[in-house]
Amino acid sequence: MKALILAGGMGKRLRPLTDDKPKPMIPISDKPILEWQITWLKSHNIRDFVLCTGYLGDNIIEYFGNGEQLEVNIEYSKEDEPLGTGGALMQSRSLLESESSFLVMNGDIMTNIDPSSLIHNLNDDLLGTIAVVALRSPFGEIEIQDDGLISSFTEKPILDDHWINAGIYCFSNNIFNYLSDVGSLESDVFPILATENKLSAIKQNNVKWRSIDSHKDIEEAQKEFNS
Repeated sequence: MKALILAGGMGKRLRPLTDDKPKPMIPISDKPILEWQITWLKSHNIRDFVLCTGYLGDNIIEYFGNGEQLEVNIEYSKEDEPLGTGGALMQSRSLLESESSFLVMNGDIMTNIDPSSLIHNLNDDLLGTIAVVALRSPFGEIEIQDDGLISSFTEKPILDDHWINAGIYCFSNNIFNYLSDVGSLESDVFPILATENKLSAIKQNNVKWRSIDSHKDIEEAQKEFNS
């Protein structure tokens, strides 16, 4: 099975780190996010990759080459202009046509989720499975008694029964029937598939997961993924 990583992000909020490199090449403990991802997927027996590059994509190609140094196989799909996540996947179609199903993930995710849970739950009635993780509040939660006294204080609790898209998917090859040359998986494709009951959420409990969207996220990831 192949894994496609959407690695064309610019990462404006992470400047100046992204002035000279694309977002997926930001180092976490001296290793780019993309390298963490490839190494993680390789540990789950995924060795064939398609990297969708865009902004400063040559940095990625020069760093990874054909993947030989990591003992994997890497092909590239280059965006000359932003196509959105759905458009980037559509542009890569020729590299995935031989696969009945494949993994897709965002290039700014750090995780230890086992992708086999997505693969094994994909069936003929579905076009995709999506990893979902519990939503963690960005704020501390205070429980207040009737007399105004604080009975508990929980720092950034996990919110029960609130789930978010983890940015990791397994798709049937038939997903291409729903894609266009430009567009977003999240806002254009998934809502349609949801109304047709062709998507399944695979809940991930007790896993490490972080989307790298801020300098604070980098700091937290350094701690979490070195532990």
